Amino acid sequence: MNRGYGRPDAVYAFCLQERKKDVRLFAMRKLIASVFTLFLGLACFAIAQKPAAQTSPAPSAAATPDATPPSATARPGDVDTVEHIIAAVYDVISGPAGPRDWDRFRSLYYPGARMIPSRRDDKGTITARVFTPDEYATRSQEFFTKEGFFENAVANRVETWDHISHVWSTYESRHAKGEKPFARGINSFQLFNDGSRWWILTVYWESEDAAHPLPEKYLK
Repeated sequence: MNRGYGRPDAVYAFCLQERKKDVRLFAMRKLIASVFTLFLGLACFAIAQKPAAQTSPAPSAAATPDATPPSATARPGDVDTVEHIIAAVYDVISGPAGPRDWDRFRSLYYPGARMIPSRRDDKGTITARVFTPDEYATRSQEFFTKEGFFENAVANRVETWDHISHVWSTYESRHAKGEKPFARGINSFQLFNDGSRWWILTVYWESEDAAHPLPEKYLK
């Protein structure tokens, strides 16, 4: 029955049209939400995949040798050639019982230089210890005060290129000049030339023993 609301088929058509609009609006909103979600997901994925910035740790003060030259000024004749600086190394630690010229000694070594004695104990275990020139001077002074000590090179094998040099130096140690050596061995020197002089970077040495005598080729 028509109660003044218009024809029933017209109302139905109107309602159907409005429903279709609602459906299209809902679909549009759903599409927009889906696209938004997709872009948000892609953005999060990109952020997660981006590698974290790598920062290099600052070098510790202990690992970075002091670049300041030693306070002691070297004698020009000690450091002008490889042969002269090696001779100075032996000369400065040699002498009768008494003090040594540690300023001259320090002037031969580059800042951060190392002195490395190695040894083999009675069980056959081989070890090496690392000293700075200052530590060597402190540890050796008591011995030098009580004992005469003279060390000299028997033979030096020198290899040099540009500003680097290596010296394989056979040494003999005595308590007094003219005595029979109480020790022999090899000093391995690494040296550096800064353009004005030579410096010692490392001295690494081993003394011979009964089971490991020096080969003849290193004695001449």
